Amino acid sequence: MNKREALEVFKAAVGEDDLVVHCHGMIGRELYATRDRPSNFYMIGSMDLGLSIGLGLALAQPRKRVFVLDGDSNVLMGMNALASVGSERPANLLHVVLANRSHASTGGQRTISGDVKLESVASAVGYRATHRADAVESLDASLRAALVQPGPVMVLALVEGGAVQGIGRVVEAPPELAARFAAEARR
Repeated sequence: MNKREALEVFKAAVGEDDLVVHCHGMIGRELYATRDRPSNFYMIGSMDLGLSIGLGLALAQPRKRVFVLDGDSNVLMGMNALASVGSERPANLLHVVLANRSHASTGGQRTISGDVKLESVASAVGYRATHRADAVESLDASLRAALVQPGPVMVLALVEGGAVQGIGRVVEAPPELAARFAAEARR
């Protein structure tokens, strides 16, 4: 499946009251361009910290569902966060990883995620469930299953490489994004 298809399935799974932490890079920019909302937190300028922020948020807001939308590059660069999530085991955390096996934001260099099964690593460190999807239908089914399982849950979606063309940058400054997100998270 291509990334745009995967993002459409992801957007359909996110509820109105859910909080979403977007990883640094093209994935966050693509979601910003198609579905910006105050309950979205965009990592700007810091790779591999989305899951750490999502973990803290899930622990601080146990009554809210927290999605972390990540890329395989971000996960590979922050493997320690997987272990922290597995140790803390927040029941309200759903970790969605779009794996295109490349660093899309920096020119498409190959990653090693084709050799390292990230969902197996997540399972080994204590995630309660993992799913792997390679088509729109299996991603939809995986997300539906994950929504009713206690977290942490990882859904890894294999997507084609490349970036959606014509995507701009997030316009608001990080302090403005953080303030609107904090207000929404406290709601």
